[in-house]
Amino acid sequence: MKKLNTPVESASPEMVFAKSTLGESLMLVLQEGSVSYKRIANFLLRNQVKVTALGIEDMAEQCDVSTATISRFARDMGFNNYAGLRNQIAEVVQAVFQPVEKLRNTIEAKKNAPSPAHTSMQFAAANIDAASQGMSEPDLNEVVSHIAKAKTVYVMGFGLSAHLAGMLALHLQPFCSHVVEVVGYGGTEVAAGHLANITDKDVLIVISFPRYALDVIKLTQFVRDHDACIVTITDSPASPIAQLGNYLLLAPSTHGVLPSSASAAIAVIEALVSSMMVSNKKNVEKAMRLTEAISAYLHSADNNVKYTQPDSNKPKK
Repeated sequence: MKKLNTPVESASPEMVFAKSTLGESLMLVLQEGSVSYKRIANFLLRNQVKVTALGIEDMAEQCDVSTATISRFARDMGFNNYAGLRNQIAEVVQAVFQPVEKLRNTIEAKKNAPSPAHTSMQFAAANIDAASQGMSEPDLNEVVSHIAKAKTVYVMGFGLSAHLAGMLALHLQPFCSHVVEVVGYGGTEVAAGHLANITDKDVLIVISFPRYALDVIKLTQFVRDHDACIVTITDSPASPIAQLGNYLLLAPSTHGVLPSSASAAIAVIEALVSSMMVSNKKNVEKAMRLTEAISAYLHSADNNVKYTQPDSNKPKK
């Protein structure tokens, strides 16, 4: 099985920035910097367009640090001051289109903002659009190939991501030799037990979105040490699990109210499963057999159960 030293590159805006010289320097700070420096690097990696319009006081407020810390950070990054750092970020993202940031700026600029429900739908649509733009078909096909060849496919997600992991595991079940939902109804102990015997013949698909669970990071690091292929589905290159995998599938999760939106994650999962289903004739045949097997249990006009309205005049026993 092919092993990669770094995650496969994507064309998404955040990944483009993360793979730039400045982005790579910020990623290094995110891994090795002080607490305050990590906070600044994380904000810059997630909000490149927004930063270009922030003064140093606003930036300090956003990162919950002092303006002196922002200035010192800029100098340590090789710039004369914060303005120099901000200008460099502007140059890097000048040609990068970010639909979510564009939407946020549009909403903030409107005096008569749409309803929260409508705004939520807009964020969902923008997140899915960003995920679609960043998805590489050849890279996705490589992921499908690894999953198809795996002895066991482990799917892991904690918290709200556990529901996404369950969905993915259910979809993959008919097309893989063996699928294990790592967390299931248990917690960290159950998850660790499932992963205890993972090998380089297996694949782990790990799903993590804000708010990130510490357990998923530690368990992914454990799997990385055991040479299994890791596919990460997360929201940003700045995510704590983004650099732990061999393949990275990005699903932006920006939302105006919620900690994160799952709309793009579901779209990426469905795209992965769809690619898996049509990847070869055997999978197509399996899908057809599955449909035939469960057809008798599905509602249709032929097997519709008639409901008889009770007679209200008939005395009750």
